[in-house]
Amino acid sequence: MAQRIVPFIGYEDASAAIEWLERAYGFTENREARYEEEGTITHAELELGGATIYLSTPPEYASPRRLRETSDLARRAHDNPWVVDGLFVEVDDVDAHHRRAAAAGATILREPEEPGYGYRVYTAEDPEGHRWMFGQRL
Repeated sequence: MAQRIVPFIGYEDASAAIEWLERAYGFTENREARYEEEGTITHAELELGGATIYLSTPPEYASPRRLRETSDLARRAHDNPWVVDGLFVEVDDVDAHHRRAAAAGATILREPEEPGYGYRVYTAEDPEGHRWMFGQRL
């Protein structure tokens, strides 16, 4: 079945995010799908393992990291190692993926473990504070 839900993620600096997501998490950008206005990415598409995400830099966007710096409510909502608002991505080798992400500077919130629901998982944050959980089916 084709992918029917495509996450759309905002970034303060979509260009830097694309470079980082490629290096740390292994995404590949479809450059033909990129749209820019006055040097700002308004739409980009990245692929990993046959699945796609969209991202952009919306006007006056504030990242999760910046919101936590200015809002006690946002800080409290993220005062845990879980993915509350974020993405789950299935990968073939979660331990190798974890090593790659850590080497690229991802903030590792939870080391690889088997929490008992059929996946080995780890949780990380990208530089703008978006939370990602990566898992390998057991």
